[in-house]
Amino acid sequence: MAIKITDDCINCGACEPECPNNAIYEGAVDWKASDGTSLKGAIVMPSGLSIDADEPQPPVSDDFYFIVTDKCTECIGFHEEPQCAAVCPVDCCVPDEDNVETEEQLLAKKAFLHGEE
Repeated sequence: MAIKITDDCINCGACEPECPNNAIYEGAVDWKASDGTSLKGAIVMPSGLSIDADEPQPPVSDDFYFIVTDKCTECIGFHEEPQCAAVCPVDCCVPDEDNVETEEQLLAKKAFLHGEE
């Protein structure tokens, strides 16, 4: 399953540079599918969202750091554990029970994000 950041976040920013998919953004900051990925132009994200990878998308949260679910692979294929959770000083990077994915689905998402298909 993807990881989410709870409202216990203290906005320290420790998680953001650790994400291999650039899936973590500061609150109130627009995100792009192309950030840290090989995605370009018109795409359909794993959730079915049709967007232009290079166009800014609205923030998921205005108040604290957030994770773009369509870009989160739980660090599968990169690390043994989600790096955001490993460095979070307040343990607010937790599994997102609303976005449960198998290891195979997460590996497929990684391949999609990084042009490995």
